[in-house]
Amino acid sequence: MTSEYLILSAVLFCIGVGGVLIRRNPLVIFMSIELMLNAANLALVTFARARGDLGGQAGAFFVMVCAAAEVVVGLAIIVTVFRSKRSIDIDDMTLLSGAPGAEGGSLA
Repeated sequence: MTSEYLILSAVLFCIGVGGVLIRRNPLVIFMSIELMLNAANLALVTFARARGDLGGQAGAFFVMVCAAAEVVVGLAIIVTVFRSKRSIDIDDMTLLSGAPGAEGGSLA
């Protein structure tokens, strides 16, 4: 039974990696990252159940807390960029980079 859960976890993780690498929409990228984190949670809980230990379940809980914080910060950045540029295209998001030649950057 453990191997089925690990295979499912690997498939979900691969779908998430594909979504991050292929898609250009930041909302889809965030959903793909969440899918990858949930796949890691499934693997942690599977290994914890196989060992009869609660450590993996506690780790999965902390991963969920960090994922929720990541979503809040990421969506706030997306909303801020959309309000200032009226676009959320990943290729145009140099506003926060601070690189010379970017909209907010300076050479001095």
